[in-house]
Amino acid sequence: MSDIVPPEVRPKPAVPAKPPNVGAPSPSSPFPPQGPGVGAGGIGAQPPSAIPVPIGSHTTSHAGNHGVGQGVGHGVGHGVGHGVGHGGGHAAVHAPPHSGGSTLLGYIGIDTIIEQMRKKTMKTGFDFNIMVVGHSGLGKSTLVNTLFKSQVSRKTAGWSRDEKIPKTVEIKSVSHVIEEGGVKMKLTVVDTPGFGDQINNDNCWEPISKYINEQFEKFLKEEVNITRKKRIPDTRVHCCLYFIPPTGHSLRQLDVEFMKRLSHSANIIPVIAKSDTMTIEERQEFKQRVRKELEMNGIEFYPQKEFDDDMEDKSDNDKIRETMPFAVVGSDKEYQVNSKRVLGRKTPWGIIEVENPNHCEFAQLRDFLIRSHLQDLKEVTHNIHYETYRAKRLNANGGLHPITSNDTQESNL
Repeated sequence: MSDIVPPEVRPKPAVPAKPPNVGAPSPSSPFPPQGPGVGAGGIGAQPPSAIPVPIGSHTTSHAGNHGVGQGVGHGVGHGVGHGVGHGGGHAAVHAPPHSGGSTLLGYIGIDTIIEQMRKKTMKTGFDFNIMVVGHSGLGKSTLVNTLFKSQVSRKTAGWSRDEKIPKTVEIKSVSHVIEEGGVKMKLTVVDTPGFGDQINNDNCWEPISKYINEQFEKFLKEEVNITRKKRIPDTRVHCCLYFIPPTGHSLRQLDVEFMKRLSHSANIIPVIAKSDTMTIEERQEFKQRVRKELEMNGIEFYPQKEFDDDMEDKSDNDKIRETMPFAVVGSDKEYQVNSKRVLGRKTPWGIIEVENPNHCEFAQLRDFLIRSHLQDLKEVTHNIHYETYRAKRLNANGGLHPITSNDTQESNL
């Protein structure tokens, strides 16, 4: 009797585990129940891990609507089409490639970098150094105190009869740490008493130019050290407010020479001081005349056109450039106006409200300087002005050699 060979028994194909929520939508899901997903109807759809991910589909904001785990209904990330499942569904469909980033299969957390940067900045704080230049009596200290709503700049009442006017421009800086909303800023105000107060003001910009370069040199010396500090102290001038007297006529030769010589080493922002001494018509005519003279003399003030990053920046900065120079009024005294306390200057014919855009352009200067362009001022200082100095300095020094004190004294670019 011959042996009976039993028929070959083949193992049954493994049935994949049923994904969660298949056939029953989640309470918050707007989609109806879907049929079985992978392998339904004998159609060999690829598992989610094998589905090719298209380039440039939806971002993480769509993960809750079109991602993995939504009844496996709409595949992995919307760009794949109706891939995994969908009622016994269709095979994986390859979406046309797009330029940009890849479709994410779920939330990663890239967007938290902004919060990380915010927390780090709140812990360490940041530096901002502002220089004010103009002859005495233009309200430089008052304006800075008004900008930062604190006594950050010492006021001077001018030179008394018994006090000698300094023969050269002095450089005085005072630093304060101010805090708002948990963010700390070390503000340094650099004043230049004596500028423009002499009978002969030839070369009175030289001490200021020297000071700006000395701060570049300090930063460079720290950078080229073999053992560098974790955080290099930044004393570089990020912004220079240049105060134009409200003559109503034209720029003085001193104004032109100063801005022309320093516009390539600092961010010059021209302002018309004590603009309440002019009528609105006089102010507008003076502003137009100043802009024309700056253009004729090839003076580049901040924000420079060549540094506009894109069309949006160009559009925003064009509006600012059309407004400059800002005609401002400063005051740290409060008055009652329409049941509200406002900063202003009291005159026989009323109160000039400092923060009222109908009275002066202080609010526009503040928003521009602090609320929209403060970080850009720091970046232009580092990436443009400091890099220009650094390149010249290292070329003159023959490369990255150790910098000595003699080199510092000889450097005055």
